[in-house]
Amino acid sequence: MKRYCLVFLLLAMTLGIKAQNPNFHIYLCFGQSNMEGNAKIEDQDLKGISPRFKMMAAVDDNRLNRKKGNWYTAVPPLCRENTGLTPVDYFGRTLTENLPDSIQVGVIVVAIGGISIEGFMPDSVENYAKNKSPHWMKGMLKAYDNNPYKRLVEMAKLAQKDGVIKGVLLHQGETNTGDIKWPENVRTVYDRLLGDLNLKPEQVPLLAGEVVIADGKGLCRSMNAIIDDLPQTVHTSHVVSAEGLTNAADNLHFDAEGYRGLGRRYGEKMLSLLGYSLYKEIKIPEDAKTAENAVPGKKFPMVDSHNRAYFQVFAPDAKKVQTDICSKKYDMQRDEKGVWTCVTDSLAPGFHYYFMWVDGAQVIDPNVDTYFGCNRMAGGIEIPEGKEGDYYRPQKNVPHGQVRSFQYYSSAKQEWRRALVYTPYEYEKNTKKRYPVLYLQHGMGEDETGWTKQGYAQNILDNLIAEKKAVPMIVVMESGDVKAPFDFRNGGPNTMENSTYGASFYKVMIEDLIPEIDKNFRTLSDKKHRAMAGLSWGGHQTFDIVMANLDKFYYMGAFSGAIFGLDAQKNYGGILSRPQEFNSQIKYMFLSTGSQEVFGTDKLVEHLKSFGLNPDFYVSPNTHHEWLTWRRSLKEFLPNIFK
Repeated sequence: MKRYCLVFLLLAMTLGIKAQNPNFHIYLCFGQSNMEGNAKIEDQDLKGISPRFKMMAAVDDNRLNRKKGNWYTAVPPLCRENTGLTPVDYFGRTLTENLPDSIQVGVIVVAIGGISIEGFMPDSVENYAKNKSPHWMKGMLKAYDNNPYKRLVEMAKLAQKDGVIKGVLLHQGETNTGDIKWPENVRTVYDRLLGDLNLKPEQVPLLAGEVVIADGKGLCRSMNAIIDDLPQTVHTSHVVSAEGLTNAADNLHFDAEGYRGLGRRYGEKMLSLLGYSLYKEIKIPEDAKTAENAVPGKKFPMVDSHNRAYFQVFAPDAKKVQTDICSKKYDMQRDEKGVWTCVTDSLAPGFHYYFMWVDGAQVIDPNVDTYFGCNRMAGGIEIPEGKEGDYYRPQKNVPHGQVRSFQYYSSAKQEWRRALVYTPYEYEKNTKKRYPVLYLQHGMGEDETGWTKQGYAQNILDNLIAEKKAVPMIVVMESGDVKAPFDFRNGGPNTMENSTYGASFYKVMIEDLIPEIDKNFRTLSDKKHRAMAGLSWGGHQTFDIVMANLDKFYYMGAFSGAIFGLDAQKNYGGILSRPQEFNSQIKYMFLSTGSQEVFGTDKLVEHLKSFGLNPDFYVSPNTHHEWLTWRRSLKEFLPNIFK
């Protein structure tokens, strides 16, 4: 038997038959213009290419003297003559930089700008090329004999003589934006490709890239929702994110740096699937300091002088960890010990809720204090302001009041409830004096702790009272029955006087909370010494409660108030359209918003002014719907009440 094997080997060598090399990893790449390559090839893209990185020409290239079906060092362009930089360039670089030196990487790129997924479906490509493709695409199709799928299979079969196909890369979808059948059509192409090449899906994963996002301005960005769901249809597929990648001015194609980044992400994903750990060290600058929200004894999270935050968590068995903050998810990098680290972009000053995602599960960073927000306990980090933020920080030479937990029974709801009550420093010293009361509400998804933990209301009050800018007062903060999320699908209207969300608190406040506060604290219990204010949905509640109980309140405020659908002539008996009557009931109305918000407060002010009202209006510079807006709003509101 050995003799026959030796004879066969000698015969193969004589005939020039090459044995398949298991260390030659081959990747099939197809798609449209972002796979084809639309960016200009720069000098850096022509340098440092490993001879272990090969490309098989899928068409003849006279300029580079390449012949179809032959292997060459992967110097761009990799698709066709006169095409540009493609993510495949840096996909291959990433692999060869991180795989053992014994492994070669080969790529085959078949791509056509603007082509639909139909152009790769074996049973429809002929009709697509003949009847559906635009005129300007005809020349590109002709380069592949009007059948790009057949050309990809033809080249792949040649490549299989030399190496092993390890994966399929796809970047396509712009032309199919909004097509919910796209995942099924991709599966058709993928299944047929594997069948024609006698490949097993569990051994040849499909990597599909997202299209250009362009900070929400990408022309086809809505397609990403469909692309992101591809693994539900093709279970061996993986989606490569385009989040944060740079793009060309057309908001359709990536620029050169975007292609480099996308290619690296394809490569990093493939390396992880091959079982190779790829950790890029994240260096912590010397000026980074532990955030004030960190649990005592913990170093992280940290914030540097550029307001970038650094997060770290130990999760040795996790496959993917992200930090989710300020509407962006940051991939964390794992080291050999199982410690994951990431750094954010520069964050706006102020308080930010955040979560971590560990293998698809949302968790709280174990390194930080917790805050009730987003309808549940959450992590939070303070990005510090400069000295301009001293008004909400405790000061050494300022007398400090107290915040106490006040438990009371609500007859309206037949339950025990809790409020937090601030009393000024002098409350314990001057036991005969009585004080005005401000009822201060938080927003949707938060609880009675919000104003003291996230908003630092007690510090703002202490500092303003010490400066004699605000009068000493009692402040009551209650949950307001808005801890649960608003059911936007089934929750009914969110307009004034119509919404049931948080409305169960109205009766509690009038019949239980106010009487209990007046009973247990030294209050001035008449109308002229009572105020109510709230942020976001707390502003909504303020309007509904105060306007229905004008005999009990003299001051009102709404900070970024969720005051939707208000009609001054129809709501609240139309009193907002009768300025003389309203002003006799309410001495001071305050409205505020962040300059970057779109809650419509400015239009509300204009609406009220059109009927002769003159609410005090404050705009917080350079802030969104966030706690820094509301801290500033409280600072502006307090000096104007009880005077």
